[in-house]
Amino acid sequence: MIRVGIAGIGFMGMVHYLTYQKLRGVKVVAVCESNQRRLTGDWRDIKGNFGPAGTRMDLTGVTTYDKLDEMIADDRLDLIDITLPPAWHADVAIQALKSGKHVFSEKPMALTLADCRRMSAASKRSKKHLNIGHVLPFFPEYHWALNRVRGGRYGKLLGGSFKRIISDPIWMANYWKADQVGGPMLDLHIHDAHFIRLLFGQPKSVVCRGRMKYGLAENWHTQFDYGQKGPTVHASSGTINQQGRAFCHGFEIHLEKASLLFEFAVMGDEGVYLCPPTLLTNNGKVQHPKLSDGDPMHAFAGELKEVVRCVKTDSRSEILNAQLAQDSVVLCQKQTESLLKRSVVRC
Repeated sequence: MIRVGIAGIGFMGMVHYLTYQKLRGVKVVAVCESNQRRLTGDWRDIKGNFGPAGTRMDLTGVTTYDKLDEMIADDRLDLIDITLPPAWHADVAIQALKSGKHVFSEKPMALTLADCRRMSAASKRSKKHLNIGHVLPFFPEYHWALNRVRGGRYGKLLGGSFKRIISDPIWMANYWKADQVGGPMLDLHIHDAHFIRLLFGQPKSVVCRGRMKYGLAENWHTQFDYGQKGPTVHASSGTINQQGRAFCHGFEIHLEKASLLFEFAVMGDEGVYLCPPTLLTNNGKVQHPKLSDGDPMHAFAGELKEVVRCVKTDSRSEILNAQLAQDSVVLCQKQTESLLKRSVVRC
């Protein structure tokens, strides 16, 4: 049995807590939170943009802590699950790794490359797993695309275009602070940076153009350069001020013998496919694959199941490993640098 302590009970901490309850071979035995009301199980004030609403939780059998040092020192724990603000990820992960615990941390890995490297070094020294919560490849549309690309049936990967845009999250504290959350580059686009890295590898350089807000990238377009014979890859991301479309994401991925299309948006209070998952083949056929339902909670279940598998089998995750997460932070940093300098930046 893998015994987990969750550091931080906000929206994502609640998502992880509920998800672990549905998985075999793992149990949350401790939580740490500074909000004393939440330590009593009153999570009614927790709100998010998907999944169940916060409610009263029965924490019988769960040890509650209001100090991270005390929870990390708990010898019963095998895994520390970090759902704290990004600025805290590095220090808490390193402390947990030094204490002999495996670590799963929400994305982004950290806000700086230096912190990412410190985390990886601590994992190597401790010989404990460090996985980072990049859940996008576990969503059915992206899981489908990844499998189609890697299956080889449709030939060489030629390129892709990726989109992820939200309305300005005015409800989120510290979103536009570089030293706390990092704005849409590190909170939002990091998903596509990771998926691009997973599919295509690390590019040679990037060129990015767009708008800035409070010194951070607000809305931008990026070309990822893989060399003259490499794939053609592009991404659009960021925020808009209009609250009527809270969320939009999608892709168009080109292979030698097929193209994969998908776009989804939340308009008002309704989620709609602007383009359902679609496969276009060279013989003119249009196919709509049957995928599992798009409940985000199922994607998080797949992600955490992968974390548990890695700990149990002492194996490296192809999707959640720290090197991919670190490379994704590099891609975000290079895009910001290009946007600020208005020049091509090598990766």
